Amino acid sequence: MQPNFASDFGLSQNNASSIQFNRFISNNPFYHHLQVDHDFNSPDEVDELQISLINERKQRRMISNRESARRSHMRKQKHLDELRSQVVWLRNENQQLLDKLNQMSEIHSNVAQENSQLKEEISELRQMLTDMQLTWPSPKS
Repeated sequence: MQPNFASDFGLSQNNASSIQFNRFISNNPFYHHLQVDHDFNSPDEVDELQISLINERKQRRMISNRESARRSHMRKQKHLDELRSQVVWLRNENQQLLDKLNQMSEIHSNVAQENSQLKEEISELRQMLTDMQLTWPSPKS
């Protein structure tokens, strides 16, 4: 015959379940905020409390997940805003660089045209000098 400790100590099965559950609650740091002051009359009350605790945990997790999703959305929105701002800045910078390039191209074209005219002038002056040397008498020594 196996000893029945619950009956030896004057405990019914319900009281044994209650003590086991109370021990579970007191040893679990998650449930320290709960005050379990009464004995449960039935296992159904224990089950209801467990279901209530599970539902409370689910509710807190759902709220936490929503808050995390909200923060994530805000981070993504901020990043997107920064990228849009960067696009505007880069387009502006690109337009300024194109304007400078066009100015430099025009200046280059003008300088190249002036250089060409100066080369023609040099050529004409050399020709004139050569013609003058041929027509002047050479000094006799």
